[in-house]
Amino acid sequence: MRAGVIRPALNSYLRPTRPVTWAAKAVHGISDAQLADAPRLIDLWPQVRRSLESRPVVAHGASTEKRFLRVFPLHGFGPWLDTLTLTRRVFPMLDSHALSDAIHSLGLSAEPELTTPGFRWHDAASDATASLVLIRHLIKSAGVEILNLPTHKK
Repeated sequence: MRAGVIRPALNSYLRPTRPVTWAAKAVHGISDAQLADAPRLIDLWPQVRRSLESRPVVAHGASTEKRFLRVFPLHGFGPWLDTLTLTRRVFPMLDSHALSDAIHSLGLSAEPELTTPGFRWHDAASDATASLVLIRHLIKSAGVEILNLPTHKK
């Protein structure tokens, strides 16, 4: 994996098919009004597909992201690298394996990608960036830095 700067390929809200729950509002700080003019996933699908096809997909608790992609059953993305599962295996001694807790416990909070203005936990783009920082650390910790993972094409 290249040790370059992590840049998001896509950062957009999505228009939901139902109102935002009170729990989602509390955790993510997103309101129905913010999503009213957002594109639907189907509208962004060509860009999502270009960004993810033929690449490993990294997520912390990948089952959540996989649920969103059920509407496209033949998407073919993968392999999936679940940083939650990997962190539990590589660092079983951590008190918590939640993404923010693992990042803090492993001393990764000061990584440049996590200190940028606008970074905020439970924001999809920020959590995706944190997952990439974590997988970079896991690969390094496992001693497989020579792993040649494909990089994002422009």
